[in-house]
Amino acid sequence: MRRVSSFAAPHLHVYTRTSFSFISKEFTSTNPINANEPISPQSSNTHLKSCKKTHYLLFPNVKHQQSQRFNTLVDQNPSQLSSRQRKIQERSQLEESFESAKTIQEMLNVFQEMESSFDERELGLACLRIGLKLDQEGEDPEKALSFANKALNVLDRDDKLSLPLAMTLQLLGSTCYSLKRFNDSLGYLNRANRVLGQLEKDSSCSVEDIRPILHAVQLELCNTKTAMGRREEALGNLRKSLELKEMTLERDSKELGKANRDVAEAYVAILHFKEALPFCLKALDIHKAQLGQNSVEVAHDRRLLGVIYTGLEEHEKALEQNQLSQRVLKNWGLDTDLLRAEIDAANMQIALGRYDEAINTLKGVVQQTGQESEDRAMVFISMAKALCNQEKSTDAEKCLEIACGILGKKEKVFPVEVAEAYMEISMLYETMDKFEAAISLLKRTLSLLEKLPQEQHSVGSVSARVGWLLLLTGGVQHAIPFLEDAAERLKESFGSKHYAVGYVYNNLGAAYLELDRPQSAAQVFAYAKDIMDVSLGPHHTDSIEACQNLSKAYAAMGSYHLAINFQEKAIEAWEGHGPSAVDELKEAHRLLEQLKKKASGISDESITKALPLANSSEAVFGSTSPHKLVSQPSRSKEMQLKC
Repeated sequence: MRRVSSFAAPHLHVYTRTSFSFISKEFTSTNPINANEPISPQSSNTHLKSCKKTHYLLFPNVKHQQSQRFNTLVDQNPSQLSSRQRKIQERSQLEESFESAKTIQEMLNVFQEMESSFDERELGLACLRIGLKLDQEGEDPEKALSFANKALNVLDRDDKLSLPLAMTLQLLGSTCYSLKRFNDSLGYLNRANRVLGQLEKDSSCSVEDIRPILHAVQLELCNTKTAMGRREEALGNLRKSLELKEMTLERDSKELGKANRDVAEAYVAILHFKEALPFCLKALDIHKAQLGQNSVEVAHDRRLLGVIYTGLEEHEKALEQNQLSQRVLKNWGLDTDLLRAEIDAANMQIALGRYDEAINTLKGVVQQTGQESEDRAMVFISMAKALCNQEKSTDAEKCLEIACGILGKKEKVFPVEVAEAYMEISMLYETMDKFEAAISLLKRTLSLLEKLPQEQHSVGSVSARVGWLLLLTGGVQHAIPFLEDAAERLKESFGSKHYAVGYVYNNLGAAYLELDRPQSAAQVFAYAKDIMDVSLGPHHTDSIEACQNLSKAYAAMGSYHLAINFQEKAIEAWEGHGPSAVDELKEAHRLLEQLKKKASGISDESITKALPLANSSEAVFGSTSPHKLVSQPSRSKEMQLKC
C-alpha cells in the first residue's frame, strides 16, 4: 500500500536539480476509509499545472548558471580543467546520479559522496528526498524519521518558511504515525498545515505548488486523528482534502467520484447517515456518467447507499440498491463482495420483518462459505437475529455458539472485526435476556480493543455498554468505573456535545442516585441534559427524561424548588408532543404533585428513583464496517436502544 508521502515525494523537481526533485505533479485519490486502514493515495493521471517561477524559489538562477557552466565544461579536455571547474563537474555528475537513483541503497551511496562537496542546505534537501523515499516504501520508519530530523535541523532555521520545510514536517508526521507516535505525528502535521497556510497567505509559493502538499497533510491528519479515535475531527480533514480535489480535478472526474465515496464512508463510520447520503449520491452520479451502470465502482456505490438507507431506516430503498449492486457484482465474478452483499440483503429483510425470506437467503449463502471463514460466522449471527425475532431462542443460541467458535480462532489475526462481531452477538444475547453472557462477551471485546490505540473510541463505546448492562442488572457499584471511563473516552473521540456522551452521563447519574450520591447525580444529569438539548433538541424524549432525572436528583438533595422547576419544564416539553405522549404527560404530572407534597413536608420516597436510558446502539457501538451496519438486531420496546 502506498503511503501518503508517496505522492508528496516527487514534487520538488520544481526546485531544480540542485534542489533534488521531490514532488510529483500527480494529484492522487484516496482509498475508501474503513475502520482499520489508513487512507492510502493511489496514482492519478490528473496533473497539476506547475508555476514556472517555482523552479527558482530556492536557488534563483542556479540551474541556469550551472547548466551553462556544465555545458561549457563537457566540451573541454579534463586535463585542461581547473580544480574549481573539476569540482563543478563532479557536483553536476553527483546531482545527476542522485536524481537517477532507483533504490534507497543507490541514493545512500551517492549521498555519502555528496557530503564532502555539497553545502548544508543542499544536503538537507537530499535528506528530505531520502526520507520521503523510505517513507514511501514503508519498510524502515525509524530510518525515515532519522533522515527527516536531519532535514528539519537544516531547513527549520531563522523562522524562514518554505515548501521543503512543510514537506519535512509532513514526512515527520507520516513516520511518527507509522511508529504509532500519534501525538508527535499530530504536532508535526498541524505545524505543516500552518506553514502551508502562511505560504499561501504570503503568496510566496503558487497555490498549484502548495496544494499537493496540503492534500497530503490533510490525509495524514485524517489518518492520525482516526487512529487517536477523534473521528469527527478526522472527517473535517477528509472534507478539506475533497475540497482540494474539487479545485483541481475535472467536475466529473472518476477520482472525484471516489473521493466523494470516501467522505460518505467516513460519515457512515460515525453513523451520520443523513450527512453521508449526498456524498454517496454524488459519487454514484459521477461513476454512472463516467463508467456506466454496470461498472464495479457503481456497484460499490450502490452497496454503500444500501447501508446508508438502512441507517435511515428506509429499508425498501436499501434492499433495492443492494439488489442492483448484486447484479453487477455477479456479472463481474466478484464472489467475495457478492457474498457479503447477500448477507447485507438478509439483514435488510430482517429489518423489514421478512424473517423466513431472510433465513432462506442465509441458507443459500452459508453453503458458499468455508468452515472457518469470518463470512460464515456473520451468516450465523444474522441467522440468530432472524430466529430471535421469531422467538426461537434455543436455535438462535446454537447459531451464536457456532459463530463464537469460529471468531475465537480469529481474535489475533482480525481483532477489530472479531470485536465488532462480539458486540453484535452481545446485543442478541440481551434480546434473549442472557445478560451475563452479553456482559462476558463485551468484557472479552474490551480485552481485544484496549491493545489497539486506534480503537479507543470503540473501547469507550463498549465500556458504556457494559456499564449500562451492569446498571440494568443491579451491579450498580461495578457499573460506575465502566461508565466514567466511557464518558472520558467518548468525549475525546466524538466531542463533549455528542449525544453518546449524554447517554453515558445520564446512566452515570442514575448509578450515583442509586448509591445515594445525589450531588454527583445532579452534576452529571445536568451535563446529560445540556448535551442532549444541543445534540437532540430540548423536546426529544431522551432530553425530557434527562430533565426529569435532574429534577429527581434535586429532590433527593432536598432542593424542591429546583426540582419542581425542572419537572415543570419536562411537562411543558411533553405537552408539545400532543396525543402521542399522553401517558408520559400523565406520569410527569404525577411526579410534579409528589414533588409539591415533598416540598410541603409529606414524605414519598418513590420520586427519587431515576431510570437509566438505554444507550443508542449507534452511540454505543458506532460500527465502522459498512457491511456490519446493516446487522443491528431488532429489539423489544423496553430494550430497544434509543437513537
